[in-house]
Amino acid sequence: MIKQMNRRLRGFRLLSGIELDIKSNGALDYPDEVLKELDIVAASIHSGFRQSKEQLTKRLVSAMKNPYVSVIAHPTGRLIGVRDAYEIDMDEVLKTARDTDTALEINAYPLRLDLNDIYCKKAKEMGVRLVISTDTHVSYQFEFMRYGVGIARRGWLEEKDILNTYTYASLLKHIKLKRAGSRAPVRADA
Repeated sequence: MIKQMNRRLRGFRLLSGIELDIKSNGALDYPDEVLKELDIVAASIHSGFRQSKEQLTKRLVSAMKNPYVSVIAHPTGRLIGVRDAYEIDMDEVLKTARDTDTALEINAYPLRLDLNDIYCKKAKEMGVRLVISTDTHVSYQFEFMRYGVGIARRGWLEEKDILNTYTYASLLKHIKLKRAGSRAPVRADA
């Protein structure tokens, strides 16, 4: 359906994607045969928040090593006023994100605001790319994007550091290189 729409659309393209769960054992919701058909795959932890720091870190690292996982969504899992961030080894997460060329999400939803500006700056220094998204479940929540942009600015991020500023061709090239196990160069069209 998306491929058919893209043949008719002019001026923009639709991407096929999914946010899937990283299970307690580190496995993903869907097999690679399904994931390889998608343009964007975001993986995140939605349960088992009380596992040890080592186990939670291992789950994230395992997901990032999957060639089809493009993004780790809401990496610390916090919900402001509801749930503290779960404990992870952020240095290990950032290192693995860099080594696997997996982006980390700046979640702009006001109850998440996850990743914070300190981790964003560290990600930039390490060459980790990020994505800004709103965790939108209803259309008015798109307005929250400005909060994610604010976090990115406080973390000294530039356009080249944020995957969703890439052109369609540059983004697909980045994803293709990650899937091939190659580190994508910093965007040339910035």
